[in-house]
Amino acid sequence: MHPFTYTRVSDTREALNAGRRGGRYIAGGTTLVDLMRETVERPEALVDISGLPLDEVTVTERGGLRIGALVTMSEAAAHRKVRTLFPVVSEALELSASAQLRNMATIGGNIMQRTRCTYFRDVTADCNKREPGSGCAALHGVNRSHAILGTSDACVATHPSDVAVAFTALEAQVRLLGPDGERQVPFADFLLRPGSTPNREQALRKGELITAVEIPAVPRPLKSGYLKVRDRQSYEFALTSAAVALHVRGGVIREARVAAGGVGTVPWKLPAVERHLVGERPSDSLWTAAAAKAAEGARPLQHNRFKIQLLQRTVERQLRIVGGTK
Repeated sequence: MHPFTYTRVSDTREALNAGRRGGRYIAGGTTLVDLMRETVERPEALVDISGLPLDEVTVTERGGLRIGALVTMSEAAAHRKVRTLFPVVSEALELSASAQLRNMATIGGNIMQRTRCTYFRDVTADCNKREPGSGCAALHGVNRSHAILGTSDACVATHPSDVAVAFTALEAQVRLLGPDGERQVPFADFLLRPGSTPNREQALRKGELITAVEIPAVPRPLKSGYLKVRDRQSYEFALTSAAVALHVRGGVIREARVAAGGVGTVPWKLPAVERHLVGERPSDSLWTAAAAKAAEGARPLQHNRFKIQLLQRTVERQLRIVGGTK
């Protein structure tokens, strides 16, 4: 591990000043510390923000939900309002990581975590995300777990977060505080596709701090849930996953929000699936036809062609579960 300075701040003004000088924010440290040990990350200054007052879950005026950036994953998953209003968020969190990690990791840190691509974490391998211009060893290497959606010639790494898939489906907003004040960024725009600059992963400005993730109010009643397919049931990242939220009134689907994980370079919204569902009555044939559109635009690699069919089956299964026809 390379030398670095450590500063613990007590208010957001201190944090922003330190961030503006190039300090890296850290709270639970469940990702950044690992990357520092492996010398993938070499920050010169760490800014401990764990003492900031960003650890509350509140219901917004219109019936949405605001989850503070420093709420831990386990706290968010267990919170009564999260479980009641948006079960898909609780389920995604509970299927993430181990219990010990969920007790430490924060919501803000979770959506900022970096890929688990083995080539990214192997400092001897070519990786444009870690070292721009060096190449992508995954393109012609072992790429079974890599992305089939949102890829580029520069990067095919998947985003590892489960709860980010739920936030994407629910069209959440990321609340940010920076030297120029506060702003909100749609979750779908916060995490960036690799394109030709895979080293730039979030739409953050220098020194900006995540303060909360806000889920907008949705029509009720709402049924939602998260399904994760992985190589083993214990602590493991997704091969595919599906976050589904359906508003059904009068026997007709009025709104549908669907996103997939484990298959995209970012959590992947599935608008073609959503459009196929809206205005229709729930049925087995509807779920099958809608799920067939889940992999539109996929660019599979040598070892992960199976993900197309697996994604379609995962989406179909979760539509059946949430839609009540399983």
